[in-house]
Amino acid sequence: MAASAGHGGEYVLPPLPYGYDALEPSIDAETMKLHHDKHHAAYVKGANDALAKLAEIREGKIDPAAVSEWSEKLAFNVSGHTLHSIFWGGLGPKGGKPEGSLAADIDAHFGSLDKLKSHFSAAATQVQGNGWGVLAFEPVARRLVVLQVRNHQLNVAWGAIPLLVLDVWEHAYYLKYKNVRADYVKAFWSIVNWSAVDQWYALVQAKHHGPQHHGH
Repeated sequence: MAASAGHGGEYVLPPLPYGYDALEPSIDAETMKLHHDKHHAAYVKGANDALAKLAEIREGKIDPAAVSEWSEKLAFNVSGHTLHSIFWGGLGPKGGKPEGSLAADIDAHFGSLDKLKSHFSAAATQVQGNGWGVLAFEPVARRLVVLQVRNHQLNVAWGAIPLLVLDVWEHAYYLKYKNVRADYVKAFWSIVNWSAVDQWYALVQAKHHGPQHHGH
């Protein structure tokens, strides 16, 4: 589920782990193709372009006054690449339910899966403008949290690791759902690949010193 980069340090667009039509009717094939092949690809290109411009600045080919501009573009596009990669990896046609430590921690930190869904759905629906709903592991308290992300960056909790994300930029749903974002958010739950999220959570936990201690 991690974002992709090549051996040369440039960012690479990862292939979808399923066909464009695999998530229908929740997400239509045309939206998937445009979203992955055009929008996500544009973030990858933008990240690589920003790296190249910053290198030119270091080499004296561009005015150093442009550092702020290209640093902002780098952060925006790398964040877009990362979030989209996690988004694709957390979806699938089979659905299912969380298991193991993820299921236990959802119960411990939210009360139940249904309460998490309600909380997450409200957060995603209420994002002002473009952004994301995010279920993340927050390593300071070692707990699960739901965050709103505006654009690709604002409202981020530093150090929090996204586990399951929902893109609520209009390009993610407008062809099918028009302006009714809430219907798109509701449909999202039928295509969450909880098995993949479980596996991602296990990797995240392993990097932060083993499984959680469950309980309130």
